[in-house]
Amino acid sequence: MAALGFNRPQATEGDFPFTLTDAEWQARLEPAAYQVLRHEDTERPFTSPLNDEKRPGMFHCAGCEVALFDAATKYDSGTGWPSFWDFVPGAIGTKVDTALFMTRIEVHCANCGGHQGHVFEDGPQPTGLRYCINGVALRFAPAA
Repeated sequence: MAALGFNRPQATEGDFPFTLTDAEWQARLEPAAYQVLRHEDTERPFTSPLNDEKRPGMFHCAGCEVALFDAATKYDSGTGWPSFWDFVPGAIGTKVDTALFMTRIEVHCANCGGHQGHVFEDGPQPTGLRYCINGVALRFAPAA
């Protein structure tokens, strides 16, 4: 989009407990994770191995390693991205996203501001929410 003259989206701005320079983020992250976490890109659906992850454990932010989602809240939404009906309390933040000529709610890591995905109101009970998350923005840690 930058070539078309648009401003390139950045990770959520603000004072976060975990911060790095852009060069440090690039050195720390794989290229696809860097684009998603720091520039709000979206991975192609059905490409993340985490979409099929079914073991007990925790899903952590790939940027700062904070636990974001318990595997017990993961479900198959059929969308092609890892989806969850709830998050670890205090682990994520949200903001209004008006990119792509629509209004959505963007989800980011509350510790580092890294873009994770979006939340929609078409999920299962008990919350009725679907946290649709980019697999490259996550790391999975199986339960011990």
